[in-house]
Amino acid sequence: MSLVSSDWLAKNLDDVKIIDCSWHMPDINRNPHEEYFNEHIPGAIFFDLDKNSEQNTELPHMLPTKEKWEEIVSSLGISNEDKIVIYDNSDVLSSCRGWYNFIYFGHERELVSVLDGGLKKWKIENKITTNKKTNIINSKYIAKENKHLVKNINEINDNIKRNNFKVIDARSRERFEGIVPDPRKNVRSGSIPNSLCLPFKEVINSNDNTFKNKNEISKKFDEIIDLSEKNRVFSCGSGITACVLSLAYSLVNNTYSPTVYDGSWAEYGKL
Repeated sequence: MSLVSSDWLAKNLDDVKIIDCSWHMPDINRNPHEEYFNEHIPGAIFFDLDKNSEQNTELPHMLPTKEKWEEIVSSLGISNEDKIVIYDNSDVLSSCRGWYNFIYFGHERELVSVLDGGLKKWKIENKITTNKKTNIINSKYIAKENKHLVKNINEINDNIKRNNFKVIDARSRERFEGIVPDPRKNVRSGSIPNSLCLPFKEVINSNDNTFKNKNEISKKFDEIIDLSEKNRVFSCGSGITACVLSLAYSLVNNTYSPTVYDGSWAEYGKL
């Protein structure tokens, strides 16, 4: 199951590994690491998206190497058999990127879930939080890359000619259409040729950050694509909100394997 409810997690706190995968846009004056230390779900481990991405690149949030991922997850005390629940305290639902990363590196899909509504809904419901440090015992995690779940810029360019898959962009329509400047330096405005736009916020309930119901999500996708087709690749600004749409699509098509253009517009739009 891609999503678990706050009630489910509250009943199963001791039976899962919980990850706080909060990340904020660079122009927002918030520190997710400090927020985690001040308040988190009991037992949660902080996952630093910036630190735990590929460091030898100027592009944000690129997937690390298999060896580095094994080192990262082992240091979190997570084993291959663990049931993982990932949440965030972010307006861009960064937990979905964590969900995608674990699936890409071979964690069993049914063992990785996102907390629907994240910390926002958890706190709305007055569920317990803590500032106590979570004890971690290192593990020996073994990863297996599912390389078909990621696209690179060469594949994206080739697809513009061949149209083997549909690219769906999760950014706002203003950014997609090039009406507003891109928030990143040295990145032009606009979008990938022949790509489609579905802003990720259109599949999310703004009051509590939960995903909309399946019928509402289906209608949103049905406005731009044929739901019977299988080839879907999601993109955004830096690989975060693309994963929100990827998870949303998995809710209405449970045979879909999340596939993301990892470089996203940060790479494609680079000046």
